[in-house]
Amino acid sequence: MSSLSLANKTVLITGAAHRVGAHMARTLHEQGATIVLHYRNSKTAAEQLQAELNSQRGQSVFLAQGDLLDHSQMENIVSQAAEHTGQLDVLINNASSFYPTEVGKVSNQQWEDLVGTNMKAPFFLAQAASPHLAKQQGCIINIVDIHADRPLKGYPVYSMAKAGLVMMTRALACELGPYIRVNAIAPGAIMWPENDMDEATKEKIISRTFLKRKGDPGDIAKTALFLISDATYMSGQVLTVDGGRSLNS
Repeated sequence: MSSLSLANKTVLITGAAHRVGAHMARTLHEQGATIVLHYRNSKTAAEQLQAELNSQRGQSVFLAQGDLLDHSQMENIVSQAAEHTGQLDVLINNASSFYPTEVGKVSNQQWEDLVGTNMKAPFFLAQAASPHLAKQQGCIINIVDIHADRPLKGYPVYSMAKAGLVMMTRALACELGPYIRVNAIAPGAIMWPENDMDEATKEKIISRTFLKRKGDPGDIAKTALFLISDATYMSGQVLTVDGGRSLNS
């Protein structure tokens, strides 16, 4: 694949300052894309990543700040992304809230946060971005979760929100074709949660994969690159990247 295979393409990645979002930014930037890094509060991390990538190719990475829980900001985030190059080719809905919620004690704030970041914001960002994407015959990639199909114990609201995002992927593929492709990536054990997880739990998760190892953020980034560059006849699909874990009941 050419090192400039994504040249002249502008990619907006939400929640791009850290973790998998930052890895996708580096991978797609390496392939020639102009990257718009969305962040909410992680200004310092976003600016550091911007400086790192701009040192490799000047004026190739821009920032878009916004709160995904604020509906009024969706249009502005997309506008910030499109104005830098006058176009938008790819939207990657990566930003996500993830934490447990106990049935019987779920608060409205927790519901609004988990459903808002994992389902509502991706929809309204896609709606705002679709006129720009259609002009470029671009694509949307949603980062879902293997637990959209099999709920994660203790995380009912998160699991439901990701299940909604899977259906949104299929529904938007139907609604936005033929000019926009919409697909999703469902990661398994790629990066451990930022909250504490004991070693026994980690070992149990790894033992349930067919490959007997944890994945790498690069696996998700390369899958995103495939969906953008090569999957020109794919839409409405979910690519599972989990070492076989979701098949091992």
